[in-house]
Amino acid sequence: MSDIPKSPLLALPGAVAGDGIDAPVAAHYGSFNAEQRRLAGGDGFVDLSHRDVVRISGPERLAWLHNLTTQQFTDLPAGRWVTALILSPQGHVEHAFTGVDDGEAFVAHTEPGAGEALRAFLGRMIFMTRVEVDDATDELAVAWRATGSGEGKYEFVPRDRLTSYAEAAGPAAGMWAFEALRIERGEPRLGLDTDHRTIPNEVGWVPAASVAGVLGEAAVHLEKGCYRGQETVARVHTLGRPPRRLVLLHLDGSENRLPAAGSPLLYGDKEVGVVGTSARHHELGPIALALVKRNVPVDAALSVDGMPAAQEVVVDPEIGLHVRPNLR
Repeated sequence: MSDIPKSPLLALPGAVAGDGIDAPVAAHYGSFNAEQRRLAGGDGFVDLSHRDVVRISGPERLAWLHNLTTQQFTDLPAGRWVTALILSPQGHVEHAFTGVDDGEAFVAHTEPGAGEALRAFLGRMIFMTRVEVDDATDELAVAWRATGSGEGKYEFVPRDRLTSYAEAAGPAAGMWAFEALRIERGEPRLGLDTDHRTIPNEVGWVPAASVAGVLGEAAVHLEKGCYRGQETVARVHTLGRPPRRLVLLHLDGSENRLPAAGSPLLYGDKEVGVVGTSARHHELGPIALALVKRNVPVDAALSVDGMPAAQEVVVDPEIGLHVRPNLR
């Protein structure tokens, strides 16, 4: 995908740039706690213009996506946002994207730097199908608009109108506020809270039929035809006991630091998992997402980087389902 320049919204008063893959957008605009409280209350937006964007067009796009991914694309109505995964033959998550169809094309966004691999894979799968896959990152930016109770909705914004969008959608909030609310909801980020071995059942991308899924729609639709990796998903869904489970960690707040992504998670002296993303929540204090071995007791006291860490169950260790209702 194209190299994404720093967002023009970094010119807003108080803006401080993020770091790592989130460096092109603001970490905060002066007070991430105040920004977080506003977002939680349904006021404001977050600049996610560093995310990669892919456009999939052509009259056969939805049937084609239906066959390739974990999501139900058949008869997808225009305007309905969905999240989809592409799995390896062994059921490991290789790609994750969220998007919406406008009646002429399905436009999706994915993690910064992940779009080129996604576009390349999709391009190899076209064969004789009437589908085109294009990079739309230079044209469209992603934003997240708060809707209340810590929830929100994604929007695509023409990149050359991002500044005027911000003026109308404000107040702006940075990635630190956005990440804290996302982690609280138990929503994983591909490549940060997952690894090359992750299967959807481990991280809550396979919610119970009666429970709203992560990111608004279950990323894995359990009542559709075959797709690559389906056997693994179906087996674990039927038999339960996924190898690992996503947990929300409540970290000791006595030290003014957060663990680095990839830090080992310990149960006594034994390494039992790995920490992904972390943030400071305006009510919960320091929190993080982690993948932990399924057989670790759900009430076990853990530690990371010398900090005590208490678990809150996100994915049921026996059945591999996201246990939190009303996620979006």
